[in-house]
Amino acid sequence: MKPISEVAAALGVPAEFLHPYGTHMAKVRLELLAQLPTRRGKLVLVTAVTPTVHGEGKTVTTIGLAQALCRLGHRAVATVRQPSLGPVFGMKGGATGGGKAQVLPHDRINVHFTGDFHAVAAAQNTLAALIDASIYHGNPLDLDPQSIDWPRAVDVNDRSLRNIITGLGGRVNGAPRETGFVITAASEMMAILALADSLDDLRKRIGNIVIGTTRGGRMVSASELGVTGSLLMLLADAIHPNLVQTSEGTPAFVHAGPFANIAHGTASVASIRMALGLADYVVNETGFAADLGAEKFFDIVMPASGLRPDVAVLVASVRAVAAAGRDNLARHVENTRAFGVPVIVGINRFPGDTEAELADLQAYCEKTLGAPCAVSDVYGQGGEGGRGLAELVVASGSGDARPLYEPSTPLAEKIRTVARRVYRAGEVVIETAAAKKLKKLEESGFGHLPVCIAKTQYSFTDNAKVLGAPEGFEFTVSDAYLRGGAGFVTAVAGNMSLMPGLGKTPAALHLDVGPGGELLGLEG
Repeated sequence: MKPISEVAAALGVPAEFLHPYGTHMAKVRLELLAQLPTRRGKLVLVTAVTPTVHGEGKTVTTIGLAQALCRLGHRAVATVRQPSLGPVFGMKGGATGGGKAQVLPHDRINVHFTGDFHAVAAAQNTLAALIDASIYHGNPLDLDPQSIDWPRAVDVNDRSLRNIITGLGGRVNGAPRETGFVITAASEMMAILALADSLDDLRKRIGNIVIGTTRGGRMVSASELGVTGSLLMLLADAIHPNLVQTSEGTPAFVHAGPFANIAHGTASVASIRMALGLADYVVNETGFAADLGAEKFFDIVMPASGLRPDVAVLVASVRAVAAAGRDNLARHVENTRAFGVPVIVGINRFPGDTEAELADLQAYCEKTLGAPCAVSDVYGQGGEGGRGLAELVVASGSGDARPLYEPSTPLAEKIRTVARRVYRAGEVVIETAAAKKLKKLEESGFGHLPVCIAKTQYSFTDNAKVLGAPEGFEFTVSDAYLRGGAGFVTAVAGNMSLMPGLGKTPAALHLDVGPGGELLGLEG
């Protein structure tokens, strides 16, 4: 690895804006944005087909494509999310790419990094404690305890914390009430950090958090507790983007970590904006498949931030297409094009793939789908293995990206629009409880917000077992809630949980520390 000061200097980051965390990591202060052009570079959005449980290499392709663009003589930056400790210790054992296309130092990035996740959890939990304290000390805001919609957070997969009762042990310990924990990456505070692009914007978003309602039904914001400043203090360092490097010394911002099956699922707006002012190409990963991460970028992130993608790279693999079918790939290509951007298919090569399988899939993309396509082997060959994909990105034009709906569209109709046009549902059932919540949100002045549909990542439907590209199915929304600070309304479909659980043999069973202090067992 190069010293991070060298990586920053090559990217054009002046030393006075760099705050090093050791030799190979640093935060870049947001004040740099004022010195950069609004946009110098081209924004490449990386998405994917419906994944298998093992993942299809979207992160590795993002990193490898940035490396390949640098090999072609361009200044490129990768922007990816920070891994959550829950999946790292639960299923993945790391989430920083792999082989010759990873972000480094991968062990530090996977475990603690610069402390941003801990800051987010601290802010989420501090607000929860302040809410409970306000109720305990006379409840001056007349909050209805049953209406409080602010869970605590911890960055661990722990199903036993999904639903809990706090305040047990008598009046001295508070009033008992039902609540729960979410994993830090699923918290509203994480979504807020990822969408804020300045301290002032972060302050505003924190103040706009809706914590519950009064007994009379009026919505109460965090600003009414008078705690905005203290919560901002906890996130004042975390908002500055984290700069690291790839296996080939290509600069990469790894910042924020919202899940895409629950939240909007992409790196921070601040880091993408900073990268666009510094580089010719910014390769930005979105979460899971195009029906989740890409849709949420176009419909939530883009209207809020003005960040408009120029082209999309859709990652596929032989094994994913074998599992979900070619119709699934075709559906994702068609959907992504509908947002107004050209689509390039990148076939991520796995060791067991044969030349015949790869050639057949490439021919299908080019001849049947009319999509430029290249086989990518960045895991095995680094940037050189992504040269063909990078050449297609450079040759592509820039689209006219657009969201699916207007802010004035009613909330229920926004949900139906996504479900019908992206998922291809037939009947969209919004259950009575969810419909009442949506109506109240519109009456309270939140009808202009975009919708963030929380659903399984393994299917277009709300049932993880339904593979392929189904059409005309019934899609059911069972709940809805406001995320006023993040600036969207979440609609829950299917059996979605904001707190994952551990499997029978989690990755944590295979992680250790070596005699020299090295972290063993993490991917990379």
